[in-house]
Amino acid sequence: MRLRALLDTDALGLRLLGGEEELDRTVRGVMTTDLRDPSRYLAGGELVLTGLAWRRDASDTEPFVRILASAGVAALAAGEAELGDIPDDIVEACARHRLPLFAVNETVAFATITEHVVRQVSGERAGDLAAVVDRHRRLMTSGPTGGGPDVVLDLLGSDLDLRAWVLSPAGRAIAGSSAGGPALSRSVCARLAAEHLAAARTGRRGPHRVQVDGTTYSLFPVRSSGRGPASAAAAASTAALRDVRETVLSDWLLAVEADAGDWPEERLDLLQGVTQLIAVERDRRDAARTVRRRLAQEVLELVQTGAAPAEIAARLRVAAPVLLPGLGAAPHWQVVVARVEWDGGGIEGGPVAQSLLEEILVDPLSAGPEPSDRIAVAHTGDEAIALVPLPAVSSEHDGSETGLLADSLLESVRDPLSAGLDGDGRLTLGVSASVHSAEGLRGALEEARHARRVAAARPGRVCAAGHQELASHVLLLPFVPDDVRRAFTARLLDPLRDYDRRHRAELIPTLEAFLDCDGSWTRCAARLHLHVNTLRYRVGRIEQLTGRDLSRLEDKLDFFLALRMS
Repeated sequence: MRLRALLDTDALGLRLLGGEEELDRTVRGVMTTDLRDPSRYLAGGELVLTGLAWRRDASDTEPFVRILASAGVAALAAGEAELGDIPDDIVEACARHRLPLFAVNETVAFATITEHVVRQVSGERAGDLAAVVDRHRRLMTSGPTGGGPDVVLDLLGSDLDLRAWVLSPAGRAIAGSSAGGPALSRSVCARLAAEHLAAARTGRRGPHRVQVDGTTYSLFPVRSSGRGPASAAAAASTAALRDVRETVLSDWLLAVEADAGDWPEERLDLLQGVTQLIAVERDRRDAARTVRRRLAQEVLELVQTGAAPAEIAARLRVAAPVLLPGLGAAPHWQVVVARVEWDGGGIEGGPVAQSLLEEILVDPLSAGPEPSDRIAVAHTGDEAIALVPLPAVSSEHDGSETGLLADSLLESVRDPLSAGLDGDGRLTLGVSASVHSAEGLRGALEEARHARRVAAARPGRVCAAGHQELASHVLLLPFVPDDVRRAFTARLLDPLRDYDRRHRAELIPTLEAFLDCDGSWTRCAARLHLHVNTLRYRVGRIEQLTGRDLSRLEDKLDFFLALRMS
């Protein structure tokens, strides 16, 4: 706002004492002070309000006014409540330094002037920022020249003092304001994503206000823009008709460190404009992934139709430079299979699983959308399949396992995704071993699918299994029919449970410890803090009740499996 506008506002009680030719100066803020040297608190452009308590005599005036002029303040407004008329030495000093001077009527509180200036300046800044956002949106829509969401988030920080971040549904920071203050921790990002997904599942309209570690955040959903302003309205209408489950696990969110509950409509509209701009960036990134997705789909079709390894290898050589630019050599590959399923069906989970895999397979500590640009994911039905390139470092060198591990993939994203799936959805994921030839790719796909089925047999909203588990009995147990499982465990364990209930004999814990100690009497007795003769008595009772012989491998194996399935 201009100084002239302040003078024209009768309610502020300002009277001009000098500097009429400077009334077009811009006021960027307001500060009240009675310090002799307030320079450390001045940034330039302020209207300085003072009650003149710093002035003991005329000799104090020149240094004070010189400090204000050097700091680039817009004007000085002196109150008449203390001294009545403003002393001439102040008027003359301000004239020498070309600093506009106002007298503030004693009936007007400094708080009234401060509130007016802050309200006007904030409104004008918001309007200016809205214009920047609109211009940036047009630039982003027509091409990648807008600079990405970081630019607008920095504007929010510098112009409105709002710290903000763009987060993925898995809680990874994609963009953030560079304004002062520490970056969001990984745990806070995950909690904000979980809160957003949980709120979105209930159908509540954003922004969602949450408090994490004593700080209030407002969470704005970032929905698809429809890839272009012409189709934005149609896209919004279509999105409103879609089931929330189709997008809840793939949409980004804007987290603002502020409580939007008492914001005026103008500021809320501005933040909605920011989310639309970020949505344009999201659509542009998705469009850039089209080539990688197409490559994955082509390789997948070749593998599933039994194409010759040479043909698959040729397609992989085309894919490698796109996925790992500059690598120079064909990498090893892993296959990851994911499936999203909803109770009641009716929703195709493949596209959601595809977006999730593109996010899950990125290092959770990496910022920005670019890291996912090295992952190729195809989808069919409810299943998504990722071809993950690995640098060609062979595990033969040190014998260590290389590549992705199932548990570590979901470790950092399990809580947010569980919130998004809460009530009626599941995500299951299987990971193959790494292969370094086209011949091994088909086997890797089947291996990943088997591992995913093992994960699906486990309880929980978000589960994963890796290729290491396929060489264990755990691969077989999940696929035993429920009625067979119940009959098998009941025949072996129910007599022991009944006996324990009646006599508190602890036969079941004794059996578990005995098998865990590989049938060693001394080790098992030591673990249970029993005399060996007491242990022999209990084992004898187990054999008597079940008709089995725990010295036989077959009977030990039956008991082991029954305990695992119970």
